[in-house]
Amino acid sequence: MEIKRLKTKGETMIERAENQFWAYETGNNSDSKDLVLLDNVQFIYELSLAELELKALNVEFEVTNGLREFKILNKSNEQKELIKRKGAFYKTVGGQFTDYFQIIQRNQTRSVNQYLTHWIYPYKGKFHPQMIRALLNIIGLKEGETVFEPFSGSGTTALEAQLLGINFIGIDISPLCVIQGKVKTESIYVIDEIKKLKSEILANITPNLFQTNENYYNLLNILSKDERVKNFYMLARLLAVSDNSRRNRDFVNSFIKNVDLMILSIEDYVEIKEKLNLKLGDVKIEIGDSRNVKLPDNSVDGIITSPPYSIALDYVQNDIHSLKDLSYDVLKMRDDFIGVRGNGKNKIELYNDDMKKSYKEIYRVLKTNKYAVIVIGNATYQGQEVKTVELTIKFMEGLGFKLEKNINKIIFGLYNVMKKENILIFKKVK
Repeated sequence: MEIKRLKTKGETMIERAENQFWAYETGNNSDSKDLVLLDNVQFIYELSLAELELKALNVEFEVTNGLREFKILNKSNEQKELIKRKGAFYKTVGGQFTDYFQIIQRNQTRSVNQYLTHWIYPYKGKFHPQMIRALLNIIGLKEGETVFEPFSGSGTTALEAQLLGINFIGIDISPLCVIQGKVKTESIYVIDEIKKLKSEILANITPNLFQTNENYYNLLNILSKDERVKNFYMLARLLAVSDNSRRNRDFVNSFIKNVDLMILSIEDYVEIKEKLNLKLGDVKIEIGDSRNVKLPDNSVDGIITSPPYSIALDYVQNDIHSLKDLSYDVLKMRDDFIGVRGNGKNKIELYNDDMKKSYKEIYRVLKTNKYAVIVIGNATYQGQEVKTVELTIKFMEGLGFKLEKNINKIIFGLYNVMKKENILIFKKVK
């Protein structure tokens, strides 16, 4: 079953825009169109991040046209090119489409934030990728430098760092998360091998083969020796397992559809990389524990992470169908995952103790005068608000960090237990 390669809605938008004169307007009023925000920028925190991003890129500006446009005061071709290549919140610079605007058009889904491979596998509480791109710029990370994430989750930071040419090191205690991050960032290097294997995989889809996970994973080991290829087809299966478990979709039909869409998304990535001449950052993701990081002291140039909201969201239970399919002992996992173990007051105490150990490791591995961004919120547990934000600020400052920025962000999807989260930007000062 092959899905015909049609133009996506985003590609049609670009073609239409490029054929309209307004996209490259160069008349006398061009100063007011120096820098135009993307249409989907609508929240105060996004405008705050957009302004911080420009300041980090050494751009002097004035906000104009009802907070939708910026006038660049220190205008130069170098500044325009810098914003065009790196910026996260801007549609055009001097009438030219930014790289990010062109990247987000490569989207096989109906969700504006799920472009390229971001969409692959449903993950609750995931980062907004546009926010991560901006934060990478705000904390001053350059091509070839390294950002570390001790809770790498679904791989959002990994993919955004890769796109900006920033090296990424990530760990997560969940093997499912590690597979997600690897597939989203490594599949572009083996897309030809993935496509070659597709027909043989699909030819073997029978009730007998897919009755047990053992049969399927044994088949992968026989068909390929490349872990990146096997990870792709492993995650394709887990996506079908998730669709079947959560939405009661037919397993085989879901598998076939998702394999095709995953391949199209990876091809999108390859095409936009070549079109924009992107130099991708190196990505390394492994299973690991944030409380005991296997990195040297003062070894990374920046940290961006969001600790698990395990008090509000049970990550083990949420993905139990996939974890069982991978043959993991989910009961043992509950003893290892931060925030999942314990009950009542003891659960909060264990969570806080684990987070303090993780914050100490963040301090240890980060270089002095570099930045750590922690996105976190206060959850409601058993009717009481858990003051995680306040604890984080106090403990981090006690370690030797200075809180540079605290930005409020409305949170969606967990509104019953969390109404907002905070983007905390710390600088390691001693």
